[in-house]
Parts: sequence; structure tokens; C-alpha cells
Amino acid sequence: MKPIEEIKPLLESPKKVVITMHQKPDADAMGSSLALFHYLQQKGHQTTVISPTNYPDFLKWMPGCDLVIDFESANDKALEVMKGAELLFCLDFNNIDRTKNMAPVIEKMTAIRILVDHHLEPKDQFDYGVSDNTAAATAQMIYEMLYTLGEEKYINPAMGECIYAGTLTDTGSFRFSSTSSRVHRMVADLMDRGLKHEFIHQAIYDNFLENRLRFLGNSLLNRMEVFYECNTAMIAIPYSDLRKFDLQTGDTEGIVNFLLSIQGIKLAALIIDRNVEVKLSFRSKGDFDVNTFARRYFDGGGHFNAAGGRSGDPLDKTIQRFIDAMHANEDLLQ
Repeated sequence: MKPIEEIKPLLESPKKVVITMHQKPDADAMGSSLALFHYLQQKGHQTTVISPTNYPDFLKWMPGCDLVIDFESANDKALEVMKGAELLFCLDFNNIDRTKNMAPVIEKMTAIRILVDHHLEPKDQFDYGVSDNTAAATAQMIYEMLYTLGEEKYINPAMGECIYAGTLTDTGSFRFSSTSSRVHRMVADLMDRGLKHEFIHQAIYDNFLENRLRFLGNSLLNRMEVFYECNTAMIAIPYSDLRKFDLQTGDTEGIVNFLLSIQGIKLAALIIDRNVEVKLSFRSKGDFDVNTFARRYFDGGGHFNAAGGRSGDPLDKTIQRFIDAMHANEDLLQ
């Protein structure tokens, strides 16, 4: 993979560009993609953002979100755009498999692939790019990429909102250890450029329906289990709960973080039966590496203190697999 700064000549004349992200995109995936979209539009490129799947309603305020194509619901349109693309930017994922049903199409594309991502252990699938696991968010990396390319003059208010949203959420509102001085300097720069941050917090964190709060209460009261001998807490959600509370995409976002608020807990797990497969989210404090844990036991990965995985087993067997894995790592959790 060639360094990201070497893409500058590729951007000097208008091209057909596709930007994509991982399935079920979060604020960082969508924010980084839309920030890059606004930059490329200003440069005169014919740019399209394609999401592999649908995405939460609380992201739809982002400037440009109304132009995003959902690969699943607008498949013909997405395929037509992808067929003619000259450049493909891959943001907030480092394994093409994470684009779900888009993956086989991406594999066949002749477009130059450009990676911008902050997860561990990228696959050798990209022509140009940057993989920086010290970055707090991919949105932060888009901001820094523009400075690297000498293109910071293009950072406008719309880009600032998208960059801030992605960084805000991936740092846990700036409380995770990934919140470096780089992050704070970036936010200060964005504010100097006119960023108004209050409404972004409200749009992301104060924009759910009543049923989501009731679901959260039910999960904490009836689905939470604490294993104090392993400094671990778990919430396991059956598919019936998702139907009962009529949950939408994004409604389970952030729930795993509540478990880390329990005194002494080092490992938190949210296990959800999605009917098609069981999805797992892991968070940790301190020196317990959930990226390695997710890769070893649940075909997943991510960051040192935040990762995800999946299981083809039923919920009850997945829960037992997690408990067995937890006990296998008991010494590391002390």
C-alpha cells in the first residue's frame, strides 16, 4: 500500500469517485465519508457516497446525508455508479468483507482503492492509504489527511460538523484514552473555523424514541449479568426484545458502555441475537485487549479497548462461549 500523500496527483483532475464505509455505519463511518465527500466536491470530482446497508436516523442530519445511496435498498443505482468509478475510498474499515454484500462487487471493481482507517491489522487489499491505530477516529484522519495534502483551505463548516460528529462518538464524548492532544487541537481549529457543536450533541444523543429508553431499562434490569470474579459484565439481548421494543438501526449503539460504569469492571460485553447471526460488542478498561479477544474467539476485531465480533451459534451457545472465553482469560482480567 502506497502512502496516502501519493494520491495528490490522482486528485488534480476531475474523476468519478465512490466513497464507502463498513456495514451498519456509525457516526465515524458516515462522518468521515461525508467530510471527504464535501472536500472532493469542492475539487470538482463526481463523487458518490454508498453505504453498504441502512444507517441510524440520528445520523441523517449530517450535511450531504440525503445524497448517500443505500446499496441494499437502491442496488441498481449503486451498481451503476460503482461500475464507472475510477477511485474508491474505503473509510473506517480495513477488510473488504466488512462491506457485507458489497464485498464481491468491490473485488471486481477496476477502481484504484484508497484506505483511510484506524483499526488494527489491515488486510493487503488497497493500493494507497493510511492505517493509523493511534488516531481516535477516521474522521480525525480525514482532517489530518487534508493538512498532509496541503488542502486544509477546503475545510468548511459542513466538513467540520461531519468530522466533529465522528470524533465525538468514537472517543465516547472525548473520554476514551484515544482522546489525544491531536484531537483537542483539531476541535479547537474546527471551532475557529466556525463549528457550532451544541446541536451535534443533541442530534446524536438526544434524538431517540421513547421505546429505546424503555429497552435500555429492560436490558439493565433483566438482561445484565455481572461476573465479579472476572471483573466482567454482560448484557445478552434475545431477538424477541428487539421485536418487542420495535428497535431501529442504531438503537443499541452505546449500550455496552453503561457496563463499564460499574466499579471494578474491566471487560464489558453486549451480545445481541440479530436473528440472522449473533453480534457481539466488547469494551474494556486498562490493559485488557478486546481486539485480540474478539479475533481469537468471535471472528472479529477492532481496537485495543473497543472491538466487535459475531457468532453463527444460537444466543445461548454464544453466551456460554463468551463465559468460557472470559474464564480462559481470568488472569488477564484481574
